[in-house]
Amino acid sequence: MKFVCTALGVLLLCSFNRGLRFPYRQAGLTERQAAAHLLSRFTYGATPGEVDAVVHQGLERWFSKQLEARLPDDSLDLRLSGYDALQLSNAQVRETFPRNGEVLRMARKDGTISSDSAMGDPKAYKDVLKNYMQEKGFKPLQELYRQFYCQKILRAAYSNNQLQEVMTDFWFNHFNVSMTKGDCAEFIPAYERDVIRPGALGKFGDLVLATAKSPAMLYYLDNFSSKNGGINENYAREVMELHTLGVDGGYTQQDVTQAARVLTGWTVYPLGREDNPLVQRLAAMSPDQMVQRGFVRDGDFLFIGNRHDKDPKTVLGTEFGPDEGYQEGVRLLALLARHPSTAHFICKELAVRFVSDNPPASLIDKMAQTFLDKNGDIRKVLITMVSSPEFWAPEAVREKIKSPFELAISSVRSLQATIDQPYQVYNWVSRMGEKLYAYQAPTGYPDKGQYWINTGSLLNRMNFGLAIASGRIPGVHFDLAALNDHREPESAQAALETYTRLILPERQTAETVRRLTPMLSDPALAGKVDAASNRMANEQGPEPGPSPAMLSQVVGIIIGSPEYQRR
Repeated sequence: MKFVCTALGVLLLCSFNRGLRFPYRQAGLTERQAAAHLLSRFTYGATPGEVDAVVHQGLERWFSKQLEARLPDDSLDLRLSGYDALQLSNAQVRETFPRNGEVLRMARKDGTISSDSAMGDPKAYKDVLKNYMQEKGFKPLQELYRQFYCQKILRAAYSNNQLQEVMTDFWFNHFNVSMTKGDCAEFIPAYERDVIRPGALGKFGDLVLATAKSPAMLYYLDNFSSKNGGINENYAREVMELHTLGVDGGYTQQDVTQAARVLTGWTVYPLGREDNPLVQRLAAMSPDQMVQRGFVRDGDFLFIGNRHDKDPKTVLGTEFGPDEGYQEGVRLLALLARHPSTAHFICKELAVRFVSDNPPASLIDKMAQTFLDKNGDIRKVLITMVSSPEFWAPEAVREKIKSPFELAISSVRSLQATIDQPYQVYNWVSRMGEKLYAYQAPTGYPDKGQYWINTGSLLNRMNFGLAIASGRIPGVHFDLAALNDHREPESAQAALETYTRLILPERQTAETVRRLTPMLSDPALAGKVDAASNRMANEQGPEPGPSPAMLSQVVGIIIGSPEYQRR
């Protein structure tokens, strides 16, 4: 049945898209320029020859295929096949990657270690715990996190379904949870895999409900502990302010308090603890008995009826209760997801991500109307956006600044690089100021250029450009000569002009070349690249044309240039 519904959805989407026409010519763009703009917004950067491929396929057809997100990803799947932890359920994560305190508790219970063991020889104490973990088949949590960081790098760089990956990043940032909070960190891989990515191009209301029931969100914003007589307002406040209505969405503090009461009893099914009395009690019940006794279980989510506030509540003028139980929360989240303030708030965020830091109100209004008319259908909102003249306007083209992650991945894609050690790319992204999955505030990373660009960040970006171009990032391999079909430029200046056109397709590059030319003769910069490339000067004199080190310098300064920071 699920397959039939999915297939029907694709057919309806294709029918909806059949009359799709992008008004880029009215904005003065050629078809190739429009293809480059489309790729800059809905992928992590054009790969060599991709502009030609999109023009050949047709811009509207390419976009429709991206909206379907059904392109085969065999190469990516092969790259990910070695990351065994990525397929584990939350319960399996708990069993395989127990926290240090849990390992210590089990070791003491088994008699492997005593409470005063650390007092004698701390090193021996650690060795005993390490050996105990190996005997039990336990792994350190850092291994789970390492695999998770690496998969994000690989998906962004290699997935054929680029729009889905971009939207997964967008929604994760919108419904942000952070690795910095230990209670929720271990649940974040499943949160992205099972909640965010599958819903990234679906209905907004479904995303709101799914995130609310995720252990990652329940722990991150503390709603797992909210119960009658012990209300926690953190999630209720953020679901209104950040997830749906927006800070000026027309709600009051009273609405927040009432919403928190509606959501009491929402918690996490006890994971990894078979000796938990609640687990044993629930295991003894039939599904009908669970319902009769006020329990609702959906995967790792659990609603406990006797923790729920059963009195009447009113949120945004809508009454809940006096005792609808779990359905009160479902109705509340649906109410928030359908609200006109939510439509405007979400559509503005989408326009900021894909159009400009200050998108025109006319575009936001059109998108919001589609949001309301189509019940929060994300695909149709995106179609409205990209079908609007405002998306193609000259002031929107190349207006967005790449985040460090976008810069790193677009560089890999521009160079058609092979990534054998994705964790090295993750380290560079962190060094440039964007530690993945680690933004502490529930707002997520700001999506405006002023947040990312300052003197220090520009220096880090230039250093990254030089590092990747000179082969100084371990496990990232490419062939600069192959990008130009092994045609050797006659000089460093010719190399700069040629590779600027290759790496910045369909842009006016004359001004960029003029600004970068003086850097070609900077001895300090050349010395850095030579050292990074570990190449010695040729004792017999320079070879004809630019040396490999010089070509690395040329590509490095292009990637570090102001123009390359734009998408």
